[in-house]
Amino acid sequence: MTELRVLVLVLGDQLDLESSAFDGFDPRVDAVWMAEVAEESTQVWSSKPRTAMFLAAMRHFGLALQSSGRSLHYTRLDAHGNRGSLAAQLRADLEQLRPARLVMTEPGEWRVIEAIASVAASCGVPLETREDRHFFSSVREFAAHARGRKSLRMEYFYREQRRRHRVLMDPEDQDSPLGGQWNFDADNREAFGAGGPGAVPPRSGYAPDAVTREVIALVGERFADHPGRLDSFAWPVTRAQALQALDEFVRQRLPLFGRYQDAMWPGDPWLYHSHLSAALNLKLLNPREVVAAAVAACDAGRAPLASVEGFVRQILGWREYVRGIYWTQMPGYIERNALDAQQDLPAWFWTGDTDMACLRDALAQTLEHGYANHIQRLMVTGLYALMLGVQPKQVHAWYLAVYVDAVEWVELPNSLGMSQYADGGVMGSKPYIATGKYIQRMSSHCKGCRYDPAQRSGDSACPFTTLYWDFLMRHESMLAKNPRMALQVKNVARLTDAQKREVGGRAAAIRRGEVGVAHG
Repeated sequence: MTELRVLVLVLGDQLDLESSAFDGFDPRVDAVWMAEVAEESTQVWSSKPRTAMFLAAMRHFGLALQSSGRSLHYTRLDAHGNRGSLAAQLRADLEQLRPARLVMTEPGEWRVIEAIASVAASCGVPLETREDRHFFSSVREFAAHARGRKSLRMEYFYREQRRRHRVLMDPEDQDSPLGGQWNFDADNREAFGAGGPGAVPPRSGYAPDAVTREVIALVGERFADHPGRLDSFAWPVTRAQALQALDEFVRQRLPLFGRYQDAMWPGDPWLYHSHLSAALNLKLLNPREVVAAAVAACDAGRAPLASVEGFVRQILGWREYVRGIYWTQMPGYIERNALDAQQDLPAWFWTGDTDMACLRDALAQTLEHGYANHIQRLMVTGLYALMLGVQPKQVHAWYLAVYVDAVEWVELPNSLGMSQYADGGVMGSKPYIATGKYIQRMSSHCKGCRYDPAQRSGDSACPFTTLYWDFLMRHESMLAKNPRMALQVKNVARLTDAQKREVGGRAAAIRRGEVGVAHG
């Protein structure tokens, strides 16, 4: 038997045939290792759509590896003797395969690299971890950007990225942004009118093939008690499907993406968003080709600059920024709780059984599709958890569990930092809090809701509005020191002692679960 020179480890979010782990791969003496393990669906209570997304994409990638002539050692979830965890499965396979060394691209989760490194060391097999070329910036480059700064802000990092990679820059002056400004946020905050979004392009859906149907059946049986549904599963799980989804987004949705990127509408989860984050995070798409496609549409006059800039900022700016935050702040980052939030996450976050219309809609689509847009995550589910005072690690675990695009490097800074302000301002310069009037302005949810966003106390008061005022009162001294929060905090002084007691009492009832839970 030929000695195995290199065993290349490929994780479920590393589905890229051009990955750095394959550099120098020799099919005569090297092989690839992949494993489906229950631990990755149970270390957080992973939803059925999320688990199905990963497993279906992994199995299709395994077939692509074999088609490319690379020897593959693949352990399926339902394989006899499956050890149940990455570490245990790798240890067992190393004893059998006995490679001279291991090679892998940097994982997307601290827990995973720690586990794999421990197994490799205990088995006496050298492990080489290579830089992930998928991203525009390496972790070292982000660390260099961050070094010596009193505070980090995405906007400055984003501008550096634009200049460095020559994206949307003025052709006459490569130090200046195309259109004369870096950020078109002011043009990208429109809500739909009373008539709603109208005829939105259909979702780019992909009917499950035999491989995906087998996964769906397995997940439905193996994780029957996990949240979510699989009857509408239609995510891209192959490279070809992901490229088709990118093309359809650029042609059909990108022109209006910017204008309506913060808008919501009941019963319509897709609107003008890209739905590409899962394909990007599993590495079925490369961010360079995604940005290039959007910029090409702008250059050809098929999409306005404001929309293209807003989309590029999410990929070239925000996505790269949160990865840098994750790897430069871990492992301690996950334990941060700057607001000392200790409330348990409401049980109905896992079922959608609430009588708050906006939350009911966001949770229902999350459980059905494993998807919600960024405003639903930040300013509906995240906003409610923040103002309720939910323990940040519980919020993190929920977001990591329910969304098909959730990989810890991108999910943790967004949920714990940006959404919950648990990092004390590393990710955002202030807590993002608002009354129910924000949701009323950006959607039509409030029309059919039993709660009034204009009321802060009383039986008909919107829980968002009550909790907004309660949040300001509970954190008044801390927020008063934040220049961006000063005006909001000053409004607390307008409340009488009786009004403060009414708000506090109503907020306490919400925390006890007496308000917001669906009945009947």
